[in-house]
Amino acid sequence: MDKLVERFIRYARINTQSDENSGTCPSTPGQLKLAQMLVDEMKEIGLQDITIDENGYVMATLPPNTAKEVPVIGFLAHLDTSPDFRSDNVNPKIVEHLGKGIVLNKKENIILSPMEFPVINNYIGQQLITSDGTTLLGADDKAGIAEIITAMDHLIRHPEIKHGPIRIAFTPDEEIGRGTDKFDINRFYARYAYTIDGGGLGEIEYENFNAARAKVVIQGLNVHPGTAKNKMKNSMLIAVELNNMLPASEVPEHTEAYEGFFHLADLSGTVENTAVNYLIRDHDMKNFNKKKDLLIRIVDHLNLKYGARTVKLTMVDQYYNMKEKVEPVFEIVVQARKAIQSRGITPRIIPVRGGTDGAKLSYMGLPCPNLFTGGHNFHSRYEFIPVKSMEKAVEVIVKIAEYAV
Repeated sequence: MDKLVERFIRYARINTQSDENSGTCPSTPGQLKLAQMLVDEMKEIGLQDITIDENGYVMATLPPNTAKEVPVIGFLAHLDTSPDFRSDNVNPKIVEHLGKGIVLNKKENIILSPMEFPVINNYIGQQLITSDGTTLLGADDKAGIAEIITAMDHLIRHPEIKHGPIRIAFTPDEEIGRGTDKFDINRFYARYAYTIDGGGLGEIEYENFNAARAKVVIQGLNVHPGTAKNKMKNSMLIAVELNNMLPASEVPEHTEAYEGFFHLADLSGTVENTAVNYLIRDHDMKNFNKKKDLLIRIVDHLNLKYGARTVKLTMVDQYYNMKEKVEPVFEIVVQARKAIQSRGITPRIIPVRGGTDGAKLSYMGLPCPNLFTGGHNFHSRYEFIPVKSMEKAVEVIVKIAEYAV
């Protein structure tokens, strides 16, 4: 398992932050750098049928070592890290959690505190991997990559563990919603798969948000404020008015579990022109559509109040709840739960408050639940992952491969 940690730290040091403003695939060159590194490493450990295409999609095969006719299964993780926080010059470090605050950066007084993040109390006495507090760590999802490759390496080194054919893939740009845009489902040819892209120890996720992105552009009218009466239309104030008409309780900071939300993701403007971006999320399709309809009605109301074409709304669905596609083959969730239990872990089936490549892949014909990597506090300077949880993730992947025979 020392190789597991070494792999992860090596991957984490490569800046693979994705960029939604880029028109290329992958959106950033660091992802291709990591992809090529993985190709070379998979050749070294003995995987076969290794490919990398011009878009940075990596695939490989572990051939079966049993004569039984068993389905091809897959494991996937993504190359990129979140654009929401710095991922250049990542400096991972291994610390032992002694039950008190962990100093990530003494100079800047950045502390991973049990008061602020009580989940770390679950790992007292264990080794944790963190960043130095100035960047994210990148366990989302380089931990998943390291765990999959380590599991394949283990299976190759232990032929007494019988398994069927296994396909693995690493995708670019998952964090900006493009992870499956150019994924060749036929070339992957697995019957079902698992994304290794979840959080804490024992998590299984087969339900995720239905998701839409809404862009609102408001055209105001600017005149001198001294003579503005009955003339000026301040687009920023109209944006504030729009936001105040949304349910105040339905925002990320006030919701949990299956509760959906409107997330004000970006706002920039002047008196003359303001642009607002929202993320709309809900597990229930009926409630998801109600949220979208509400935003449409608010925009219509504001156009009646301030004049036609004052507010322009562009709304695009991003992905849907994979539950609909996974439930008909629920045995793949049962198989994952059995594998987790076999390693002395209590399985926790929870809804994803976000999305994964698995959501889109499920609708493309590849049922694809999501399993834990072991990490916490993704997309932030306080991200950490326990070494023992990473080891358990590897064991679970191996067990799933064994149970599939």
